[in-house]
Amino acid sequence: MKYGVNIFIWSADYNESVAELFPRLKEAGFDGVEVPVFRPREFKAAHLRRSLEANDMGCTAVTVLLDGLNLISDDADVRRRTQADFRDKIEVLAEAGVKLLAGPMYSPVGLLPGRRRTEDEWKWAVEGFQSVIPTLEKTGIELAIEPLNRFETYFVNTAKDVCALSDAIGHPQIGVLIDTFHMNIEEKDIAAAYRLAGKRLKHVHTCGCDRGTPGSDHIDWPPIVEAIRGTGYDGWLTIESFGFALGEISAAASIWRDIESSPEAIAYDGVKFLRRVFQ
Repeated sequence: MKYGVNIFIWSADYNESVAELFPRLKEAGFDGVEVPVFRPREFKAAHLRRSLEANDMGCTAVTVLLDGLNLISDDADVRRRTQADFRDKIEVLAEAGVKLLAGPMYSPVGLLPGRRRTEDEWKWAVEGFQSVIPTLEKTGIELAIEPLNRFETYFVNTAKDVCALSDAIGHPQIGVLIDTFHMNIEEKDIAAAYRLAGKRLKHVHTCGCDRGTPGSDHIDWPPIVEAIRGTGYDGWLTIESFGFALGEISAAASIWRDIESSPEAIAYDGVKFLRRVFQ
């Protein structure tokens, strides 16, 4: 396994000050970091690549849809612009040497129309992901589609949902991300969610039931560890939490209180726990 941490604990985007943390993260036991890519033209790909190489660290990336983008919009022009945005993100991540892009890439976080998804939306999602396959094949980057809890999306909430979407897309470079935080809300059995994902599992987000430190919560971790190992997964175990005062990022994650003694404690205590239970 490889152990990673999302930089949202410290910053809303990748920048020079984040890169200065890399030596300390490496020393703490992290093999790499996870960075957000929101607007490809603003992404510091060359700087990130140099910083990763200088510290011998790996990297994954996450994204959400901003600026009116929506892969399942009923407006065909919006869908085309969203597909183009995906291709741009994949290209810029390839420049940075990143090999995995994850997240809820189907619709904006927080979009809740007050109904279930439609057959048309499902079809548009499948077509949208299939449209970027040539770019994935050219760059070697993989996608991991993430289900979110019902308070953040109506489109895919469970492992069953996201596995069905992955199967409908039907390409080996497109699989799923299962996040312990969201599954704690939506699944009756978190370990079973990982078992269902099976060979589709391309990424794992780990944090406590309250977005805090993994291992400091009520989640029953040993069966989850066993289930993940049982899939044959040997990729990233990434702690994804958020700083307590990062403006729009903290607001989007509904971080209204100090979950732990400090955001940094989630990372540094969390990696110790994950290494202990997985090793």
